[in-house]
Amino acid sequence: MKFVRNIAFTAVALAVSSLSIAADNIKIGLQGPLTGGSSPMGVSMRDGAKLAVTEINAKGGLLGRKIELVERDDEAKNERGVQIAQELINKEKVVATVGYINSGVALASQRFYQEAKIPVMNNVATASVITKQFADQPENYVFRNSANDTIQSAMIVEEVITRRKYTKVAILADATNYGQLGREDLEKALKAKGITAVAIEKYNIKDVDMTPQLLKAKEAGAQVVITYGIGPELAQIANGMIKLDWKVPMMGSWTLSMGNFIDNAGKNADGATMPQTFIQEPNTPKRKSFIEAYQKAYKVSRIPSPVSAAQGYDSVYLLVAAMKQAGSTEGPKVLNALENLKAPVEGVVTTYNQPFSKADHEAITLNMAVIGKVQDGVVLYAYDEDKKKGGEIRTKAVKK
Repeated sequence: MKFVRNIAFTAVALAVSSLSIAADNIKIGLQGPLTGGSSPMGVSMRDGAKLAVTEINAKGGLLGRKIELVERDDEAKNERGVQIAQELINKEKVVATVGYINSGVALASQRFYQEAKIPVMNNVATASVITKQFADQPENYVFRNSANDTIQSAMIVEEVITRRKYTKVAILADATNYGQLGREDLEKALKAKGITAVAIEKYNIKDVDMTPQLLKAKEAGAQVVITYGIGPELAQIANGMIKLDWKVPMMGSWTLSMGNFIDNAGKNADGATMPQTFIQEPNTPKRKSFIEAYQKAYKVSRIPSPVSAAQGYDSVYLLVAAMKQAGSTEGPKVLNALENLKAPVEGVVTTYNQPFSKADHEAITLNMAVIGKVQDGVVLYAYDEDKKKGGEIRTKAVKK
């Protein structure tokens, strides 16, 4: 009987020890759309973040502990995002979260992190208001390392109006927060150039016929179509233009680089242009190792959403750098470290040198992005001068 009791005691002790080890992991939340039309962005972001965590854990982890990613599929739904945020904070006890692909989900959900004083690093969502949502509060726990829509709108308008000399533009934007906030930024950027769009059309997620919107744009004499939406619907726009035998350039936000736009539109996607923070080319040692690691780990040649993967990877390293500097995972201390990062952080998109301050939670500035172009199923540099300088690290512009 004594022997049996000893075995039972040992088993309980081992179980408790195992639970203690698991609980000792540093939990970082990750949420995004892992299914549905936005999934190329969500899955790529997740897989990029997982690569970063694997690398960091292989080198000893963070503050002597392993990092554990707690991932959740928000399905690009605001209500689901809210539920996940509360679960990650209250049940999983995450010390930070990376993600948010869809701007509407971010704006609905990140308030829970703000209230809990837990940093959230937006690594894909681009609505300009995201990092400003709590800017009027003494502490703002929302950060971003993707190119916001103010940046993208300025690049699109510069490309369309200044470089290509078009004066009649049509805007086709989806009905989500992302599409409509992006449209607003586009209209502001056009107005600054003295241009008013000749047609502004809205469509819904899962719409499969864009003929009514495209006909209005065509009849208005549009010389170029500017889009703000996600892959599947963008493909319907490209395919619809061909059906109407309407051959005008298509340009839009960075999402024209999504795999499900390129695949669903096929050759009709060729020539579409968009702002990009990362082109899948191994033009620096860091990018080469990242691309090769991603391809090996996930058995793909073309990353479904290269921008999302690169920014997902970088977002983890930014948070980890802050926690190392703070010597803690406590929210207020990590916040202070993020706003005052002392050592550069080498990422895929760039080397982040003091990327944030108390007044500025945006890691990306206008000078850091380039124009990409879809050609034969992949996204390339649209201009030779950008390709030639592709190996140069574009760093954050210093505000004067």
